[in-house]
Amino acid sequence: MQWILFMLLLFNSMEMLTQNRRKKQAGAILFENCTGCIMCSEDNGCIACQQRLFLLIWRDGIRQYGACVHACPPGYFGVRGQEVNRCTKCRSLSCESCFSKDFCMKCKETFYLHKGKCFSVCPPNTTAQHGTRECKEMCETGPWTEWSPCSNERRTFGCKWGLETRVREIIRSTKEEAVSCPALLESRKCRLRKHCRGGEERDDAEETGFSLCI
Repeated sequence: MQWILFMLLLFNSMEMLTQNRRKKQAGAILFENCTGCIMCSEDNGCIACQQRLFLLIWRDGIRQYGACVHACPPGYFGVRGQEVNRCTKCRSLSCESCFSKDFCMKCKETFYLHKGKCFSVCPPNTTAQHGTRECKEMCETGPWTEWSPCSNERRTFGCKWGLETRVREIIRSTKEEAVSCPALLESRKCRLRKHCRGGEERDDAEETGFSLCI
């Protein structure tokens, strides 16, 4: 029985020595990264940084570590405060560099940037720019005007068919976007109004009998 107790005590002692050794090794690694720290913990690394540095905190399992850095790494952005400057993580996992939690400035490789958001496929009315990995808005146009009077060679009366047109204007575009602008002019076939004897004017659809066109 005493021999069993002795073995248990010996095993526990060896386990404690192993844990202490690992703790010291981890502490040594953390202290190597304590450059720029005002306060540095053996268990958690940097707790406070020098004035111009940012405190970067990350987790490994249930443990939290800190380091002082000159610039925040990808996926983080720097926030300066009165007491401490921090590296804050971007909210979107597809964002590589952000201005704030919800405004991305650069997306990861397989995504496209549009208005501070990252998309795997560009939204409607935008086109993907593979070189810059951005979604550019296509030419934006205003509403259509009313259809013009039906005419044929500037004549609005007769026995022939004519054309009526409508137009719309570009509200916003760049030189590059102008190439992809939609149609700004539309035309369709129409029936000219007939000018009949007696000075009456009527549409072909309103005609109830024969009339002589001038």
